Amino acid sequence: MSKPRHHIHAPGTYFITTQTWQRRPLFTKLAAAEILIAQTMHYRREGVYLLHHFVVMPDHFHALLTPCNEVTLEKALQLIKGSSSYRIRRELNHRFPVWQVGFYDHRIRDAADWKKHIHYIAQNPVAGRLVVQPAAYPFSSASGRWELDPLPQRLKPTRVGASLRTG
Repeated sequence: MSKPRHHIHAPGTYFITTQTWQRRPLFTKLAAAEILIAQTMHYRREGVYLLHHFVVMPDHFHALLTPCNEVTLEKALQLIKGSSSYRIRRELNHRFPVWQVGFYDHRIRDAADWKKHIHYIAQNPVAGRLVVQPAAYPFSSASGRWELDPLPQRLKPTRVGASLRTG
């Protein structure tokens, strides 16, 4: 399988998906999921990107994020995947690769697209039959356990009095 080509992306907010190597259910292990979330939150705190929503599934990871400053989407994903892979291999004595090469991305176009992807992320553990309600899944922003960044200003509704639920 050839490596997917990614070009330098324009600034914006993206829905991303990346899979574990050979779709192995690595993140059924509590420690591995916690490492991925810790590394994701670390780079958020460092100002690499704004993190809006995420979910860690047994064999993949979804997130809505906005790269900051001069950081490319590719660099943001390289940091998340590289650092989590390093820690999982070192701390959990994991002998296989952690991640597939590459990732899928979709640029969020407007508030409706934003809402659709938030719903998808929140419902992913429900669709995977891991929980009955999104808030019950501990490795998701829907659980309310994680500090997240707000809706990007340019995606907010433009009508006076318009509202958009994000949960």
